[in-house]
Amino acid sequence: MSEKIIVKDLRSDKIYKKIMLAEKEKRDDIYRYDLMKPFEKKWDMYHCPLKAKYPGGYDVILAGSMLGYLLPEKIDKTFEYDIEKISDNKFWNKCRESIENSFMCFENKGIHIPIREYLFTVLLADPDSPYSKMNENYCGDGGIPGYIFGSLVPSDNTLSKLPVVLAHETNHNIRFQFIKWSMDISLGEYMVCEGLAENFAAYMYGSENIGPWVKKTDEETLNGYIKPLIKDSLDIKGFDNITAYMYGDEMALMRNFIPAGMPYCAGYACAYHLIKYYLEKTGQNITDATIKPAEEILNAAAEYWDIFTKI
Repeated sequence: MSEKIIVKDLRSDKIYKKIMLAEKEKRDDIYRYDLMKPFEKKWDMYHCPLKAKYPGGYDVILAGSMLGYLLPEKIDKTFEYDIEKISDNKFWNKCRESIENSFMCFENKGIHIPIREYLFTVLLADPDSPYSKMNENYCGDGGIPGYIFGSLVPSDNTLSKLPVVLAHETNHNIRFQFIKWSMDISLGEYMVCEGLAENFAAYMYGSENIGPWVKKTDEETLNGYIKPLIKDSLDIKGFDNITAYMYGDEMALMRNFIPAGMPYCAGYACAYHLIKYYLEKTGQNITDATIKPAEEILNAAAEYWDIFTKI
């Protein structure tokens, strides 16, 4: 009998309180070593050090700012309310239960997940960050197996949606234990990953709770504009090329990547409906589909690009 999956939380609210009360010159190091060091193996996968070798260099603080996280230098008494909003034990329990229940969906289907211990936390997002605003103030990161981030600007809406995001990110955590990740990933492969994750979140919490990265795209834009452009670009590779297709031109330009004439999160919306079509056509369940090669899914759903998708 395999050992039980263990999901641990790192209570960021307690660390944020410590940062808030600390002298300004000490805040960065509390953020680095109390909040981010437990995730050091995750950051290592991104070749991102806890502390830069020179002032202003690339490290977890600079990377965090690029991802829309609230920087330690900003965390003062003005954020006391936000910290309190993520200090409720019930909130943390719901987050942990989302991750645990997501894993159990796979284990109950007989899919043994190799990694048996996981660490997650919830980070404060910067309300002034364009990244936060585009995503309606909540998001997640679960691409490195064993580690999961959720991030939010606390509100009743974002607090309720974060468990949904964590289900999405747990799906990534599971898939990348069976399907090897590559930085040279194609647009088609990336879309399969994201479409599977969002369909899994919908399976766990209902399609009414899917994220703005899907909901903001209307039927006319998807069918008349996004799908034809993406259909002809599925084989392109590299984040410098695929970022605009997945996230939209605004995000691509923010990251100094090449625009492609794409609206907000076009690839995410298209990917969600691609996988939804695949599941309906094949009768596959989302758990089995999650660990299938992208090529197999794309081939089975080849007609998706030429049919009208009703939202």
